[in-house]
Amino acid sequence: MNAMLVQALGDADQRRAAFGVASDAPATDELARAASAGDVEAVARLYDHLVGPIYRYVALRVSRREDAEDLTQLVFERIVRSLPRYRQNGRPFEAWAFRIARNAIIDHRRRQRPAEPLDAAREPAHGDGLDAVSVRGEEIRELRRAIGYLTPDQQEALALRYAAGLSTEEAAQVMGRQAGSVRGLTFRAINALRRHLVVDQESIS
Repeated sequence: MNAMLVQALGDADQRRAAFGVASDAPATDELARAASAGDVEAVARLYDHLVGPIYRYVALRVSRREDAEDLTQLVFERIVRSLPRYRQNGRPFEAWAFRIARNAIIDHRRRQRPAEPLDAAREPAHGDGLDAVSVRGEEIRELRRAIGYLTPDQQEALALRYAAGLSTEEAAQVMGRQAGSVRGLTFRAINALRRHLVVDQESIS
């Protein structure tokens, strides 16, 4: 596990807590409204905007690259099918879309064989039809190995905040929690990673 990774997560979380995060949510929500009304170009632009974050989020939550690619495609199929029924109702579109992604991952895990291990060493890579994804395999591999130390809720919070790039409020809506709860999960997750890092370094030295 990389000390720089843990430090980067902590520094980013402090910056977000202190200053907030600039968001293009209004533009995304406008695209979603146009897409739900049948605007094909808006659907394509939503795909371009979300495919990278959704793939990174899925890649951290499943064991195989092929599953991450298949699930990303499935998520977008579900998003497109559900667009005519999309209503904002005060909830950002990205939170709505990642809720679909989260449910797809839950369904996938239920279908997996109980004895199937999490292959932490497998490196997600670009797949056909995912050329728009900008992902560094080494970072994904390091993150997956690191978050293996954490509780499921801590893993989910980190994946949504840092792989998907959602704000605390958006992550809270995806997880069905309060924003303060997600902040606490993130804080405890980063501290847990630091503690495990110290143990790992001492075992090596």
